[in-house]
Amino acid sequence: VFIEDRSDHMACLGLCGPNALKIIQAVADAPEEMDPSNFPFATTKEITVRGIPVLAFRISYVGESGWELHVPFSYGMSLWDLIFEQGATPVGVETYANSRRLEKSFRLQNADLLTEYNLIEAGLARPTVKEADFHGKSAYVAQRELASQPAYLCTLTMTDNQDKVGVERYPVGICPVVDPDSGEVLVDALGRRSYTTSIAFGPSVGKNIALAYLPKEYAEEGRELLLEYFDEPFPVKVEAVGCKGLYDPENLLPRQ
Repeated sequence: VFIEDRSDHMACLGLCGPNALKIIQAVADAPEEMDPSNFPFATTKEITVRGIPVLAFRISYVGESGWELHVPFSYGMSLWDLIFEQGATPVGVETYANSRRLEKSFRLQNADLLTEYNLIEAGLARPTVKEADFHGKSAYVAQRELASQPAYLCTLTMTDNQDKVGVERYPVGICPVVDPDSGEVLVDALGRRSYTTSIAFGPSVGKNIALAYLPKEYAEEGRELLLEYFDEPFPVKVEAVGCKGLYDPENLLPRQ
């Protein structure tokens, strides 16, 4: 087996949204290949777009149907121009990496997925464990056998984002999650303190959304807590425990 790192040789353009299929079919050399009946979700296919060789990956990190279009770096701008000419709206990485993926409760490596928390706490445990051995299997199996976990990654929304002088706030960064009765930052049984791991405004749901690991006794849907931002408390509510999106919770749109 030979592995070659070609990161510096490839460009990637994400095309997602309700009009993604219409746009890609308008420029693909074989538009029928892009039809969902011929291109299932979570599969890849080598296609050409006006002669440009493209590795298309039907996947979505933003809650809508779409593709990642991987091309040799020299074709990147040409592909961009073709897609843009069809009426696609350019958006920055904030949409891809934060706002829209938080509406789906999608986790981000090194932000929400941390070595301090296990996969069960992160809400990513699979239904079964494969029989073959793998690195860390014994520890993982032991974690699965626990009746409950010390903490769970939860989806929170701000129920009021106005500060004390009436300015609407849209927090970013790492914010402490606080017990409204004690005024103290939440701490789980292992001594880990609760902070937001991700936070952004979700345009489809019209709310500020955050992910945070909460101690087991606080990880309850409907639980009201506080989030501190610049030393000011803002009310938040636990919307979901585990991996459950606020937008299209059944995850039907990316597959249609």
